[in-house]
Amino acid sequence: MMRVGILGGGQLGRMLALAAQPLGIHCRVFDPEPGCPAAAVAEHVCAPYDDRDALARFADGLDVATCEIEGLPPATLAALAARVPLRPGLPALALKQDRLSEKRYLRAHGLATAPFASAASPAELGGALAAVGLPAILKRRERGYDGRGQALLRTHDAAAATAAALGGGPLLAEAVVEFARELSVIAVRSAEGEIRTYPLTENLHEDGILRCAVAPAPAVTAALRDAAAETARRLLVALDYVGVLVVELFALHDGRLLVNEIAPRVHNSGHWTIEGAETSQFENHLRALCGLPLGSTAAIGSSFLVNIIGAPPALDPILRLPDTHLHLYGKTPRPGRKIGHVTARALDERHLRQRGQAIVRHLSTTNEHGRMP
Repeated sequence: MMRVGILGGGQLGRMLALAAQPLGIHCRVFDPEPGCPAAAVAEHVCAPYDDRDALARFADGLDVATCEIEGLPPATLAALAARVPLRPGLPALALKQDRLSEKRYLRAHGLATAPFASAASPAELGGALAAVGLPAILKRRERGYDGRGQALLRTHDAAAATAAALGGGPLLAEAVVEFARELSVIAVRSAEGEIRTYPLTENLHEDGILRCAVAPAPAVTAALRDAAAETARRLLVALDYVGVLVVELFALHDGRLLVNEIAPRVHNSGHWTIEGAETSQFENHLRALCGLPLGSTAAIGSSFLVNIIGAPPALDPILRLPDTHLHLYGKTPRPGRKIGHVTARALDERHLRQRGQAIVRHLSTTNEHGRMP
C-alpha cells in the first residue's frame, strides 16, 4: 500500500483522501486544527507546522508527500523534503512564498502578466504606482489567498492608509486590466513527463473568492485552448513538476491571455472534475505522485460549480435537482468561508444553465452569493 502525506487538512486534503481510497492509497494529513475537514477521512497528525518532532512523526513511513495549502513555512517544506520525496518539489512551492518572485518567474519564461512593480517599503510605493498606474491592486507579497492580503487602490491619497491596512510589509503593485473573462487551465504531469490537460474552466470571482465555475468554458477557440495548454506545459516542464498544476488566466478582449497566478496543488476551480471528468484532478494528482498511469482528463458533458460560502443551505431543494452533486466539507460556517460546493452536470448548455440558475437562486437566499458567469 502506498502511503501519501498531505501538508494541510482542509477540503482539498479531504478530497484527496477520498480519491485515494478506491486506489488503495493510505493518506496521512498534517494540520494544526483538531477538527480539520480531512481528519474525518484520513490519519491526522495534529500539530503546528513548525513542530519538527511532529513533522518527523508525520513523515515516518511515507512514500511521498504533497501540499494542499500555500504559504507553509519554508523551513517545514525543506525539512519534509529531506525526509521524503515532496511533489511538486521545492522550486514550485517556493514561487508561492512571494508574489513578486512568482511574477518575475512567469515573465522570465515568456509568459505575459499584468504590469507589476515592487513596493518593498513605503518609500517605494509612489514609484511602484507611477510604474503601473491607477487604479491598481496592492497585494501583500506573502500570505495572501481568497481575496485576503490585497486591496483595490484608486487614488494616490489613499495609498499610505491602504498599505498600512495590508500590514505594512513588502507589497506588490499590479495594474488593473480590463479582461473579457477569467479562465483556469488544470494540467497534470507524471514523474515520467507525461502531461494531460483538462478542458478550460471559466470562473467568476467576487471579492477575490471563486463563486462559480463552468467547464468546459463556453465559446473557446482552438487558439485560446492551445495557448492555455502551452502555458501550463511550459511551466510544468520548467519546474520538472509532478502532480496537478493550475494556472489562473485573464482572457483579454483581443484574444490574448495573461497569467494571473499559479497554484501548485489541486484547486477549487477543478472541483467540477469529481463528477464532470473521466478522472478527477484529485485522482490524477495521486496517480502522478505514486507513479501510476495518468487517467483521462476528458469532460463528461458540461459542469456548473457553485461554492457554498458563509452559511449552510437547506439541502432538499438542491438534492431534488437532476444530476446535481452536493459536497459539504465539515467546516464551521463563518462569513467569507467556503464550506462546500455544488456541481450540476448536463449534456447541453441550456439544461446546464437552468440547473446552475436554480442552484444560485436557492443559495442566494441563505449564502453570500451573486450572479452566474
